[in-house]
Amino acid sequence: MNKVVEEFELYGKTYRFETGELAKQATGAVLVTQGETTILLTATISKDQKDFGFFPLTVDYLEKMYAVGRIPGGYLKREGRPSDLATLTARLIDRPIRPEFPAGFKNEVQIVATTFVCDGENPPDTVCVQGASAALMVAGAPFNGPVACVRIGRDIDTGDFMVNPTYKERENSDLNLTIAGTAHDISMVECGAKEVSEEDMLAAMNFGQAAIAKFCEAEQRFIDKVQPKPFEYELHVPDPSIAERVNSHADEMREALHDADKLSRIQKCDDLKAQITANDFNEDEQEEWANDIADALKALERSVMRKMIVEEGERVDGRKVDEVRPLYIKPGYLPRVHGSALFQRGQTQALSICTLGTLREGQRLDTIDPTTEKRYMHQYNFPPFCTGETGRIGSPKRREIGHGALAERALVPVLPSEDEFPYAIRVVSEILESNGSSSMASTCGSCLALMDAGVPIKAPVSGVAMGLIQEEGKTVILTDIQALEDFLGDMDFKVAGTEKGITALQMDNKCKGLSTEILGAALAQANAGRTFIRNAMLEAIPEPRKELSQYAPRIETIKIPVDKIRDVIGSGGKTIRGLQDETGATIEIEEDGTVHIAATDGEAGAAAKKAVLAITKDPEVGEVYDGTVVGIKDFGAFVRLTPTKDGLLHISRVANGRVGSVEDVLKVGDTVKVKVLEVSNDGKISLDRLDKPDAPEGSEEKSHGHHDHHDHNDHHGHRHPGDHGGQAHRRPRGRSHTEH
Repeated sequence: MNKVVEEFELYGKTYRFETGELAKQATGAVLVTQGETTILLTATISKDQKDFGFFPLTVDYLEKMYAVGRIPGGYLKREGRPSDLATLTARLIDRPIRPEFPAGFKNEVQIVATTFVCDGENPPDTVCVQGASAALMVAGAPFNGPVACVRIGRDIDTGDFMVNPTYKERENSDLNLTIAGTAHDISMVECGAKEVSEEDMLAAMNFGQAAIAKFCEAEQRFIDKVQPKPFEYELHVPDPSIAERVNSHADEMREALHDADKLSRIQKCDDLKAQITANDFNEDEQEEWANDIADALKALERSVMRKMIVEEGERVDGRKVDEVRPLYIKPGYLPRVHGSALFQRGQTQALSICTLGTLREGQRLDTIDPTTEKRYMHQYNFPPFCTGETGRIGSPKRREIGHGALAERALVPVLPSEDEFPYAIRVVSEILESNGSSSMASTCGSCLALMDAGVPIKAPVSGVAMGLIQEEGKTVILTDIQALEDFLGDMDFKVAGTEKGITALQMDNKCKGLSTEILGAALAQANAGRTFIRNAMLEAIPEPRKELSQYAPRIETIKIPVDKIRDVIGSGGKTIRGLQDETGATIEIEEDGTVHIAATDGEAGAAAKKAVLAITKDPEVGEVYDGTVVGIKDFGAFVRLTPTKDGLLHISRVANGRVGSVEDVLKVGDTVKVKVLEVSNDGKISLDRLDKPDAPEGSEEKSHGHHDHHDHNDHHGHRHPGDHGGQAHRRPRGRSHTEH
């Protein structure tokens, strides 16, 4: 294939599709760019069908650190397991692509996105969807493209929508809406927002759908230039007699589905399916058509469940279409942890635990994204026992990472700023029982855990998952869907937010013809559901706790002059480590002189604060100190006033009467009460002793004549030649406040 290029500009940004030069042994390959951000998308399709019982599509997103001019961290110095951002981007590509393949296509498909360049201005994620769609079409796959994805922002100052805003433009946006689909239909929505109203969100979706259509036009122009050869494939078509035999048992399936208990209903349906398989198919047919029979039985279950809703307005658990399952809410569920809450909706149960830490305990991010750290971390765990199953427990799966990110996105807009609440915050949601909508249970439970921990959130956040059934020309929107309605329905639309507006959305669509009008109706119905749930949450805990848990660190913030930072840190961090070891508190210093002092013991925090202030304070005339003698000379003693400041106690002021030798009265390590007499322009400090003893007998005779000179010096304010003159000695400075 000759090299083919399509360059275009949309909404003020430049784009480019290119094929025919790179990765020519892949079935299809497209190099896609936005600005200078460049990603290679390859699509490889197996020649043979793979009868796995599902469509075998895999998507991998490879973050290459060379794309941003960095060498990977770690011992091996090469990219390791995917970051959460890479996993979320792979999901972003997969979700709008998967529904556009026809039923019966069973060839294995792998899409790989390799980041070549990230220019630091244009994010690589949304253009990957365009590139994947174009690569599949270049490959001639049986794919209903083109598919496109755009990010919609909204300028806070002007209110104007932005398409694929740069990282810089996103900083001034109250909306981060990622929307994907074809020129006519929306198939995927992912959104974080700062309490945006339903009306404004719908307007953004309409704007996004129009933008998608324009990107699809550009993609089609590119494909028309390529003129790809159709991929030779054969769709799997089951024997029609299978469906005929299975569908004759619709009444029995309807009876099996009428059970509000999830496990009981599953067992009844499984028993019926086994009975149909055994009675209606002989052993040879069962062996030859195993997956086809299973698909037909699932289709029967799907059809009967949907007709119950559309024709009778009844769900399998007896609820109305807009009814939320029974709620059980208990904040403060666990002892000792900083905050916790149990949130149960029907047979979905989430236990969320909040932990507070110092800002230094926030997460460092080693990705190609410009964001390098975050202080709020939300993690979601979905062990196999929560659905009554066995399985291997290991690193989090893509679904767990995605659900954790959704709950995190929902709660970030209501968190207090670092200045208001200088803590790192980690919330872990343990899903203990699941029958659908566990991500929204996680969101609600985590909001409650934050409130139980005393985090002063701006407003409570509640969430609900909405479903959709389109059957026989009718459309029914479902509130608070359970697992069966998600699995066999047409849409999973999760909505989270406050009373004021939406903070997060996530939507996956399996049907054609999903319009923004339907989404608008779903948003309105979701608002009613969210309000019902939020009111129940507020009955359990009306506001954040006024006091933190006794086990949580207390963090106090003070400000010190920037030029004093090194004094607090000390050489190689010696001073600050000593303070932490001595007081038991944790001390963190920022470049602007902000100091965060954390301790679970109030006395430890107070001691650390006092020590830091002592180091950074310059002694003033008239102040009194209990100092320690750190050095003795013929002319006087040097007394440590603060960890970084010494003053001179002249020999004439160490005792009442004349003293021949300072060591007759003082020795190194003694504690003396002194008063600051003078601070010179160059910082030298002169002291007087307040608890003077009488000079020892015979001490005066040891004097060799220097007394008169010093007395004269004292009276006239001159320094003795070679005298340190009360010089404020400083300890060696550290290199950087980040070394502690």
